[in-house]
Amino acid sequence: MYKNDGITRRYSEGFKLKVLAELSSGKYNKSELGRFYGINRTTLNKWIEQYDRKDLMNTRILVETNDEIGRIKALQKEVEQLKSLLLKKDLDKLLVDSYLEVAAKNMGYKNVDELKKNLNIRPS
Repeated sequence: MYKNDGITRRYSEGFKLKVLAELSSGKYNKSELGRFYGINRTTLNKWIEQYDRKDLMNTRILVETNDEIGRIKALQKEVEQLKSLLLKKDLDKLLVDSYLEVAAKNMGYKNVDELKKNLNIRPS
């Protein structure tokens, strides 16, 4: 009906309720009403929220089998284990770097790189 012509439209409360009633009747969906009245679907969603008509919002139903639920739980457990291992690895690296700093200082080297060079350790 209308194209985006730069005009700000204000809709009456009666019109909004009429459109929502048509939507709730099930005769038309949001896209059809939007095309018929020239209303954007986001505007319809705002009206649905404004008048607390959550029954008209799109709902998503998730159906999972027991196998899928078990798989998801196993994957979540694996993710937690990997996070734990990564944290341990980072802490181990930090510990080794700290040891090397102390060793370099005690042995009279300027820095850790000089110690690694003399011990033939590749810099990380």
